[in-house]
Amino acid sequence: QVQLVESGGGLVHAGDSLRLSCVVSENMFNFNSMGWYRQDPGKQRELDSTMSIGGSLNYADSAKSRFTISRDNAENTVYLQMNSLTPDDTAIYYCTARLLSRNYWGKGTPVTVSS
Repeated sequence: QVQLVESGGGLVHAGDSLRLSCVVSENMFNFNSMGWYRQDPGKQRELDSTMSIGGSLNYADSAKSRFTISRDNAENTVYLQMNSLTPDDTAIYYCTARLLSRNYWGKGTPVTVSS
């Protein structure tokens, strides 16, 4: 059973930075891509950023120029560096590993940005 464990969320002020981490129980090369999604209260989960096994990156418009996804293959860890945070970034952030048409999910880490 694939397990993903996120950490690094918390309460910060507008303009601050956070780095989210996600440790995967398997070699990340077993998956087609790794990524981060966000979910606002009462809304569906939506893509924030992804990185394919080949290194291709995809960001939501709200994340471009402020967020950076990266991975440490030796540590089976994927990161999300979040800079210049705003209250609109407040959400639960979920790590995902995708293999073909299936996504595996962590339990999420909450990020709250106060104004």
